Amino acid sequence: MDTERKFALLIDADNVSSRYIKYILDEISNYGTLTIKRIYGDWTSTTKQGWKDTLLEYSITPVQQYNYTTGKNSSDSAMIIDGMDILSSKDVDGFCIVSSDSDFTRLAARFRESGKMVIGMGEKKTPKPFISACSEFKYLEILVDEDEHESQIAINDITVIRKVIPDIINESGSNGMINLADLGNHLVKRFPDFDARNYGYTSLLKFVSTLSEFTIEKRKSVPFVKLKDFNKGEKSIEELIIEILGQAKKQTMNMGELNQKVMEKYPNFNLKALGYVKFSKFLNDLKGLDIENMNVKIKK
Repeated sequence: MDTERKFALLIDADNVSSRYIKYILDEISNYGTLTIKRIYGDWTSTTKQGWKDTLLEYSITPVQQYNYTTGKNSSDSAMIIDGMDILSSKDVDGFCIVSSDSDFTRLAARFRESGKMVIGMGEKKTPKPFISACSEFKYLEILVDEDEHESQIAINDITVIRKVIPDIINESGSNGMINLADLGNHLVKRFPDFDARNYGYTSLLKFVSTLSEFTIEKRKSVPFVKLKDFNKGEKSIEELIIEILGQAKKQTMNMGELNQKVMEKYPNFNLKALGYVKFSKFLNDLKGLDIENMNVKIKK
């Protein structure tokens, strides 16, 4: 963490509850020091009472913006204008935009175009374009209480992460492994809302340790992530395939379905590393299997 980095905090009071404020400030302290803290809303409205009781305690400057037209949110415009003023005239290294509103997508992108780090925070209803526009994005529900809230991340999102990690190791690592911190940085670059806490884990180390296709190896107390080598020996892969077939009806499975099952269990399975281009050719060379009309079964 670089504690010298200076951040401006911009909060959309119309789209964020005051109950999150402590967790917002705690989280941004991991990145640097807040030199500007502003919150935008119509403070004549009774719906902002929760925020009014909080502003003095946390030394946040309220910016009054009347809603001149019913159904229109003038606070968004005021926040965008202030953000651009800060960008051009204030000495900050990054911004923290707290909102669940997609209206700030272009603002986040503009900050990043100017070389600023952008930490976005919002609820899980936040539109994807705003999330993608940020350098990193944090879900407020996760920050509030990691144990109280169950993860809402879909299982296919976890599968995507598992499939991407081998690519990151191959592209950016060396000797088949990568520093855990570097892996985390690459994941955040690809998925701004990636956070191990989204999956119910308090750290990236604990999250990766649960993935069966990877192993953690420490070098001088520094953790590295390494692919488990399932591709060196045909025996281990053959045992895996037989295990999958043993659980199938009549111990038989279509070749395409079998290939998918193998890839789901071990996303880093690599035919080319074994000298094969086609899965069918690889299966034909395994002694414990019979293949007939694209169906694979255990040899009796």
